[in-house]
Amino acid sequence: MTETKGLIIVNTGNGKGKTTAALGLGMRAWGQGLRVLVLQFIKGNWKYGELMAAERMGADFVIRQLGEGFVRNAEGDARSDHQAAAEEALTDARTEMMSGSWDMIILDEINYAIKFGLVPVAQVIELLKGKPENLHVVLTGRDAQPEIIDLADLVTEMKEIKHPLKQGIKAQKGIEY
Repeated sequence: MTETKGLIIVNTGNGKGKTTAALGLGMRAWGQGLRVLVLQFIKGNWKYGELMAAERMGADFVIRQLGEGFVRNAEGDARSDHQAAAEEALTDARTEMMSGSWDMIILDEINYAIKFGLVPVAQVIELLKGKPENLHVVLTGRDAQPEIIDLADLVTEMKEIKHPLKQGIKAQKGIEY
């Protein structure tokens, strides 16, 4: 049995906690001396709590917001901006994966980027198949494509049972951001 192998890990599903679980895994890896990079494909221009935490963790735990924010209903120039940002994030992911600078790379919300047609699933599959052997790669976001799930070593589906938003409770600091 192989002692160390870079895993492909997917956190998907309609429930809350996909990014949070990935960041927790990244924090565990960082605590064990691994170097962790988080590339956020959708999030951008918003000060999430995890950004402030990562700043305190230093150069071995880095988060880069590469997205343009919410993409669901984007059209025209706004959609083009989202697509360009996602393509650039995919290029950054490829560069960083091959750099040897990281032990774990989290591709946050890449499944959304695929779902909304911002990056082709075939390019993501090619990226994953070409990753260095010992590099762990974590992909988050709803609606992970079957090809991604098939390639992964570990897949977790978050299922929403109950959410405070449905009770009229707004997003809370330290919980949603």
